[in-house]
Order: sequence, then structure tokens, then C-alpha cells
Amino acid sequence: MKNNIKIGIIGAGIQGISNALFLQKKGFDVTIFDRDNPGSHGASYGNAGHFSPYASVPLNRPDVLADVPAMLLSSSGPLALKWNYVPKMIPWFLKFITNSTSKKMMHTAKNMHQILDLALPAYDELFDEIDLDGLVEKKGILYIWNDKDLKSRELEIKVRNELGVEQQLVNKHEIHDLEPHINPIYHAGVFYPYARHARNPKKILSKFFELFLHKGGKFNKVNIKDINFDNEKPILKTETQNYFFDKAIIACGAFSKKLTDNLDENIPLDTERGYHVHFKNCDHLLTRPVIFSNRGFGITPMEQGLRVVGTVEFGGLDNPISKSRVKNLIKNAKHMLGDLPEHEDEWLGFRPTLPDFLPVMGPSKKYKNIFYCFGHHHLGWTLGPISGKIISGMIAEENTNLNLKPYSSLRFN
Repeated sequence: MKNNIKIGIIGAGIQGISNALFLQKKGFDVTIFDRDNPGSHGASYGNAGHFSPYASVPLNRPDVLADVPAMLLSSSGPLALKWNYVPKMIPWFLKFITNSTSKKMMHTAKNMHQILDLALPAYDELFDEIDLDGLVEKKGILYIWNDKDLKSRELEIKVRNELGVEQQLVNKHEIHDLEPHINPIYHAGVFYPYARHARNPKKILSKFFELFLHKGGKFNKVNIKDINFDNEKPILKTETQNYFFDKAIIACGAFSKKLTDNLDENIPLDTERGYHVHFKNCDHLLTRPVIFSNRGFGITPMEQGLRVVGTVEFGGLDNPISKSRVKNLIKNAKHMLGDLPEHEDEWLGFRPTLPDFLPVMGPSKKYKNIFYCFGHHHLGWTLGPISGKIISGMIAEENTNLNLKPYSSLRFN
């Protein structure tokens, strides 16, 4: 099945490449643009590696709002601010506050659940076409907590039960049996046995990219600065060149806002800065990812060692890496696992986040040949293939039994 419709995708992370692969299945001619090579140091490289189909409970909820001041004051807590960025964040925070009612929380949770439920089958469609070579492990994901902030834990469990998310509550003994190396800092937890994790997200992304090229896809390593139009058809512009397409997709994560602003669409996208470090040759200490809910960090056993990930820092795209956040991760890792060797690979990445914690997926407000696929916050890695499948269906004008309205950018206009 071949059609001559040419599609340009801006962004070579998991969203862009997933969009490209599902469009190729429908016979479209696809070119990806990115200023970096796929899998270089963006969010698709540095994430926690979780495939988390259960993660429907968003951060916009009443209990989190009440906890924000305490989180900001705690040096081991999950939240930090770059003070020079606060004035720029105020409009976003105000929208976040209005989205943190119980009703809005349930709206987000329900619409995240709708796509999360389809996330693993969409991955499997792509995994069927590559040699995975042990890069994905099906050992579940474990969350643990102590007896502080229990109301938040109860809320998460209750909402997931209402949505029909399968979860196993585990006690101290069961946690110890699953992960004997963890210090006894926990009182209880929840285990998601069907969740998976990546042993190396970058390698998986690279295999998807090789598949895309093998199927005739094209890649241009250039920075798209702007989009113009010729008879409603998009022209992707660098500083020196123009590329002509029938349709285009903006899928460059936290960097998407520069382009949507140029299209006169005011989408309140901002970034949650996330960090990671590795402890080399320690991946035998854990069998699966473990997240310590109270401090908002997790550790995933990977080829590169134990990857310690976490913290949310509001500070935009231009501020340098915060040494205090890196120290915080190291301290938290040692709190969980005791003595560890010297850490390596300090990394900072950007999670593209909207104040209602739903992604933007669908056509632009003014331009019917421009599609958006960004804003997946902490779930970009999990939701790449299902998002690509949804957008490819929209572009092919197929009918769907999904309610896609909640993901439209029109909700902000």
C-alpha cells in the first residue's frame, strides 16, 4: 500500500519515531527532522525506562497542591524551583491550580487511562518488527512508601481501583521477598506485575530508527526554526532551506512550544526538568524498577548500571544543571540501597508538561495539515507508540472508537 502523501515530522524522540513507523504502515512517505541524532541526550534517552500502563493518576490533584510548599522546602523532596524562572512559570502554575480539583483530576485520570490501556499492545506491534535482544524485561514495577503522606497513597489506590487498573498491594514481607537488597525504609507498597522496563532506552530507540530507515524513511539532521504555508501545505524552514510537505507533525517534546507560538496558538507547554545518574555494575542489586513514593525518585536496573531518576524541577530550557538536584538523587539512592560506588553520567532532560497533565494530540487550531503530538510529561516513553498510532489514524482519516477530544489543543483556546 503506497500513497504519495509526504509527511514531515519535527522531532526524533520516541514520539516522532513512533509516529513515523505507524505512518509507514499506512503507506505514507515520511521524513524526520531533528537538530540532534535520534537517541542523543534527549528525554527518550535519559528517562526511567518504565513502560507504565497503570500510571493514570496525574500530578494535578488536591493533595499534591497542599504539599507543594513542604516539597519545595525539603532538600530530599521531589520538587525544586529555579528562582530566576518563577516569573515565567506563574501563568502555568495558576492554570495548574485550577486543574487540581477532584473533578479535573478524574477527567485527566480517565483520559490517561484510555490511552495507557492501549500502550503496551501498541509497543508490541513495533517490537514484532525488530530484534529486541533482551532489551525489555517483564518483571513488573514496584512502588514503596513509608507511613507518611498516606492520604496521597490511598487516593492513588482508590482512583486506580475506580478506573479498573490492576494493582497488587504488598506488605513489608512481600516487598522484601521481591527486592531483598532494599533498606527497610518502607511500610507498604504496590506492585504492578504486568509493567515492563527497558534495559537501555537509547538502544530501543535506535532499533526503531533503523527500522524506519530500512522501510524507506528519510532523516535530516537540521533545526527546523519555523513553518510557513503554500496553499495550506506546510513548508518546514531552517535558516537556509525550505522543505515542502503535504502534512507535518510537531513532536519535539518540550521544544514544541517555540513552533506552536509561531503558529499563533497559545498552548501553555512548559518543562519539568528531570535528572539521572548511574551507579555502574550495580544493576544486580534490583530485579525491577523501584520507586520510593515519598521522595519522588526511582531506580531502574539497566545495562548502564543502576539508573537513579527523579525530581521535578521547574526552571525552563536554558538554566544549567543543578548540582543540588544531582546530590539529592545520590543521597536518595543511598537511602534506599546503602553503600554505593561513585556515581557517573549526570544527566538533565526536559519533560514537556501541560497544566492539566494531558498530552496534546491532534490537528492544530488554524492549520488542518499540521498535527501535534507532545506534552506527555512523565509518560512520554510509555505513550510513544500509542500516540503515533492515534496520530497516524487521524492523518489517514480513519474512524476510531476513542474519544480524542480531551487531547485537542482547542481546550486551551
